[in-house]
Amino acid sequence: MRIDSPSHIEAVRSRLTVPIIGLWKQVLDGSEVYITPQFHHAQAVAAAGADIIAIDATQRPRPGGETLTELVSRIHGELGKPVMADIDTLASAQAAAEAGADCMGTTLYGYTGATQSCSPPDFELLENLVDTFDLPCICEGGIASPAAARKALDLGAYAVVVGTAITGIDKLVENYRAALG
Repeated sequence: MRIDSPSHIEAVRSRLTVPIIGLWKQVLDGSEVYITPQFHHAQAVAAAGADIIAIDATQRPRPGGETLTELVSRIHGELGKPVMADIDTLASAQAAAEAGADCMGTTLYGYTGATQSCSPPDFELLENLVDTFDLPCICEGGIASPAAARKALDLGAYAVVVGTAITGIDKLVENYRAALG
């Protein structure tokens, strides 16, 4: 399960024992980084019951000045949790691997300045991650069908995150409404 916010993580943890990838989306003034942007956000996510902490691992400046390497090191050392690096490009993946991330996901592909003109999923990026890094690579973003999930696994993804295709019932209804008039 990939769950956003301490309160949601806590609610899910109280009902399930499966591993939880926890994150906390926070919009901070002057920063484009919003997925678990600072250490205190990671602390709250860990305290709520997350097993893995997901963080923005793009090459954008982090709020508060902490480097990616410092954040990953603190999560490992002070919280004892593995880190999922949410990346947007191969260069971000390289920096995340060098910073000590335990796994990486294509989560932010299409959502940063470097990739804003792109639509997820990017199977070529996934293939490059799998071929380049000795880390589990998770395909996340734009997986809207079982066929897309199967393709990601066939390309070597360790796992696939299916989000809006399942949770976005409002979008699904809107699509039906638009198509049916």
